[in-house]
Amino acid sequence: MSKLRYPVGMQTFSNIIEEGYVYVDKTAYIKPLLEQGKFIFMSRPRRFGKSLLLSTLESYFEGRRELFRGLAADSLDLDWTSRPVLHFDFNAENYSLEDGLERRLDTLLRPLEKIYGSDSANVTPSQRFSHLIEAAYRKTGREVVILIDEYDKPLLDIEDNKELYEKNQRMLKSFFGNLKSMDRCIRFAFITGVARFSKVSIFSDLNNLDDISMDKAYADICGWSEEELLRYFRSGIEDLAEEREEDFEKTLTALRDYYDGYLFALKGSRLYNPYSVLKALKKKEIDPYWFDSGTPTFLARRIRNRGMYPPDLNGQTCTREELIAVGLNDSNPIPLMFQTGYLTIARRDKDTQLYELRFPNREVEKGFYQLLLPMYVPEVDDPQSPFRFTHFMTDFAEGRPEDFMERLATMLKALPYEDHKESTYRAVTFLIAILSGIPALAERHSYRGRPDLEVFAGRNIYIFEFKYNKSLQEAMDQLRDRDYAGRYAMDQRPVYLIGANFIEDKDNRGLEYEIKTCAPSSPAFPA
Repeated sequence: MSKLRYPVGMQTFSNIIEEGYVYVDKTAYIKPLLEQGKFIFMSRPRRFGKSLLLSTLESYFEGRRELFRGLAADSLDLDWTSRPVLHFDFNAENYSLEDGLERRLDTLLRPLEKIYGSDSANVTPSQRFSHLIEAAYRKTGREVVILIDEYDKPLLDIEDNKELYEKNQRMLKSFFGNLKSMDRCIRFAFITGVARFSKVSIFSDLNNLDDISMDKAYADICGWSEEELLRYFRSGIEDLAEEREEDFEKTLTALRDYYDGYLFALKGSRLYNPYSVLKALKKKEIDPYWFDSGTPTFLARRIRNRGMYPPDLNGQTCTREELIAVGLNDSNPIPLMFQTGYLTIARRDKDTQLYELRFPNREVEKGFYQLLLPMYVPEVDDPQSPFRFTHFMTDFAEGRPEDFMERLATMLKALPYEDHKESTYRAVTFLIAILSGIPALAERHSYRGRPDLEVFAGRNIYIFEFKYNKSLQEAMDQLRDRDYAGRYAMDQRPVYLIGANFIEDKDNRGLEYEIKTCAPSSPAFPA
């Protein structure tokens, strides 16, 4: 069995090295970062290694060369002079409180002020930061290094509270403005976050801030390539394969499907989520760990409110400008979904220069769908609810489409009243199917069109065509006339063709449906 020590949740470089945990060496990036410029910004999804990267830089700037023995940085031509490091981590605070940001800034500034003898009496957090930089510079005689982790958390956590959001925005703008005004005292500054909010103007004064978020030279600076995964964790994957009672390659494929796929620059590597991989190897079980660590629900609400059909999230397009700079209140949620890691780059069209996006892997796709469904069906999380996934899954697996449709019809009547659109009903049906743990495809091309939904449950195939305030006959005619079942003519499984018409008016909400069965070796659509 492997004796690897997995640093799950560990973000301090010195602890990982000194205590013998596995460290995926990213120290070769130190030299190019120093040559890049004085003020650098990088966005990456949460739980992707940003904090560990900053901790690694902190150890370097403190001159702790002994920690780097055997790592790439040790063989580079670097200046190991110790410098004062001001490290600010905005993670640990409840920013929904009115004074949450002020309290966090005080917690961060106070111990540093004691170290460098800076006076904090009767001044604002911004003034305290300015005094601290000056004090550290004067006391040590060396330019200061500033590392800022998750700068945007005080905004992401309160996007629904406009007044508090704007207050925190102003405070952060004033605080970070010191990076420009105190330039003479600063050697290097690195700022990380999930997103870059251009329209809130936090960094508008810092016109020399170099954003490397989509720079191909730094595409792999956080996250792990498959080559790194195999170099550092082969024995751990072997242990996982043994636990799963399958061969190495099959286990590697499962890890790839679940955790790989992130791409931050066109010439970069497809990357694994470090947090999820470490959890999977340590627990010897492949599960959606990234979502268990917390996720902003406002993105799901925006998708729901815009009436977007969940399968259409794969294939969304954006310009580079949209991807690298967003406003938190932008009506289009897609760029922020990219920056927060829910979508990633699939390709770029050479003619339009538009970036096509998709879910990076199964963990993110399924997790986001799970986040979406309660936005439509609040009761779905109730253990006593007849609308839980397991009930729908059983209906599918046991070949009972009538029970599935009756359950769906009852659930739709229970939805809170509002002016629903076709996209609402289609989304609910798709999410129920996909989250039942059963393979499902939405709008897959056939030679004569695209059925709304195909579900593959054990020994049964289900093909759906949805209509909204039209007619059931129209749905059934489309299933027949476009021969959606034709591709399964040689399949030995029974095929259920389900036409559904969602009815919505001021007096009535309902679902009418019809089911036709194509038995094996029968004509594609019985008369």
